[in-house]
Amino acid sequence: MTLTERYRRPADLPPRIPVFPLRGAILLPRATLPLNIFEPRYLEMVDNVMSGARIIGIVQPIVSSDDDQESPIEKTAGLRSVGCVGRVTSYQELDDGRLIITLTGIMRFQTVGEAETEKPYRIMSVSYDRFASDLTEGLGEELVDRQNLLRVLKTYLEANRLKTDWATIQRASNEFLINALSVMCPYGPEEKQALLEAKDLRSRAEVLVALAEIDLASNGSSGTTLQ
Repeated sequence: MTLTERYRRPADLPPRIPVFPLRGAILLPRATLPLNIFEPRYLEMVDNVMSGARIIGIVQPIVSSDDDQESPIEKTAGLRSVGCVGRVTSYQELDDGRLIITLTGIMRFQTVGEAETEKPYRIMSVSYDRFASDLTEGLGEELVDRQNLLRVLKTYLEANRLKTDWATIQRASNEFLINALSVMCPYGPEEKQALLEAKDLRSRAEVLVALAEIDLASNGSSGTTLQ
């Protein structure tokens, strides 16, 4: 059963979910996020979810610019109001006790409260209603300016001397390409959150293009406007 078949409406997802606060990381529908789990609190979380719904929420913490914590230890640390829930679709246990898992995104959520728990990790009450359209695969793909997105992406890769399988990129659907790039792109927490909260695929593609153009211009790599 695919995720699209398993989760057809917001009610198919639990209203309370364990969350992994992770700075600079986002998840998006049908995109994947590999995670290296080594902290005891998150090892326990993964063990618990694997015996249940296999659901984990990814949400960014609210941290100051001089705070280098990827995942705050304190349960009182502020969290962003919007995250994305995913299902564990790959699981590997290593000899040193670490876990390598892959989350596949299902849909975004809005946090509405936090549940009291004795668990070492945090559990949030969430609402999915605002993002119900996330469950429709490929929604709005036809509105994306794919030609411009690919042109800017190619310029960015060449300017940063990055290699990629261009044939695979050209074959990818707009949704897969935009969401995968948003998850993988090397931008900061604020930029990542803007990509996460973009209302639709076209808006997210426009944010990706704008971020790439800013990066190119700041590095003196762009001699012409890429719009």
